[in-house]
Amino acid sequence: MASDSQLLLQESERYVTHFFATRVSPAFLFHNIDHTKDVVAAATTMADYYQLPETDRRILLVAAWFHDTGYSSGNARWHEKISKEIAGDFLQQHQADASFIEKVGNAILATQWPQCPTNLIEQILCDADLAHLGGEHFDERNKLLRKELNTLFENKLSKKEWRKKNIAFLQQVRYFTDYARKNYQPLKDQHLQELIAKDDDVQPEAAPAPAPEKVAALPPGEPAPHGAEKAAKEKLKVASRTERGISTMFRIMSDNHVNLSQMADSKANIMISVNTIVMSIMVSGLLGRLQFYTEFIVPTIILLAVCLTAVVFAILATRPNITKGTFTEEDIRNKKVNLLFFGNFYNMSLHEYDWAMKEMMKDGEYLNSSMIKDIYFLGVVLARKYKFLRISYNVFMFGLIVAIVAFAIAMLFSEPTVQAS
Repeated sequence: MASDSQLLLQESERYVTHFFATRVSPAFLFHNIDHTKDVVAAATTMADYYQLPETDRRILLVAAWFHDTGYSSGNARWHEKISKEIAGDFLQQHQADASFIEKVGNAILATQWPQCPTNLIEQILCDADLAHLGGEHFDERNKLLRKELNTLFENKLSKKEWRKKNIAFLQQVRYFTDYARKNYQPLKDQHLQELIAKDDDVQPEAAPAPAPEKVAALPPGEPAPHGAEKAAKEKLKVASRTERGISTMFRIMSDNHVNLSQMADSKANIMISVNTIVMSIMVSGLLGRLQFYTEFIVPTIILLAVCLTAVVFAILATRPNITKGTFTEEDIRNKKVNLLFFGNFYNMSLHEYDWAMKEMMKDGEYLNSSMIKDIYFLGVVLARKYKFLRISYNVFMFGLIVAIVAFAIAMLFSEPTVQAS
């Protein structure tokens, strides 16, 4: 077990290191492999301090390695969700169980600002993600983050603006574990006092602002939110939980639609198999003898027609529709195309699809709209499947009754004729 755990962590480190080198823009001067390694180191220290069980330790460290891989999208918005997906794909390839993958994903999502951890693993990762605020290299890391934001956005942050944002953020940050409160909080408070001393305009309770690590998620030049700190925190927590609830809803609905589609295909396959077997038996065994049993001609034709009709509708239920598989740049700009369905892009080049997906991921409204469209059209396809499937089963059920009755009548009325002969 320990060797398997160590192997997974080594593979995670190798994969993420290569991922940052090849997939994440060099413009992310702070959110790079060095920051990830710092988070992993802090998480490892706290895992040892709390003597986490081997499985929990593995969940924590894998989440720490992958928690910022979502910056590969080129934008900080929803990077936690993208990080979760990247980690999930990696773990599925390494045959991790569903429970392990879910816990890793939840730990990554917990780092989204405002942080809302629900267990010790998530609390440790959240504290490790912000450990640099209470570290000796705070000034160095802070300068890198400001340079990163000024590189990514046209609206440059002056030193004074950046200092105010940092003060507001540091006043909000609270560590969740007693280890972090003991080891990071004192130095974090010292950094805060030093910043306040440099800025005479700062009030005792500054307005809430987003985390410096998460500032990139705001549109360039957008001011930090104002209002009572407690009310703002509660509002942000509610928004975070709502967003997580929406993601869960989309995932559950999509899974349900896929499961229903698989059930429909299975039922259609049963109908096709049964009826083709009946027709093959009739063709090979009965049709050649109808010249001697003319009274069974009509019942046989009825049964063949029933089986053939049932097979046709079962095939219609499973027959795929072919789309053109292309989209235009105008479609993306106008948010008309759903990139989550393969039928809308399979004829496009990888470069075009990559650009379109990144454009969609930058726009939360477009992303949610695409997910809604995907579920809607899945529902339309399901309705079509079940409509034809119901017709197929009805034809088979009622037609079989009619055919059996026809055979019975033919046998009853043919008997006197046979005796007379």
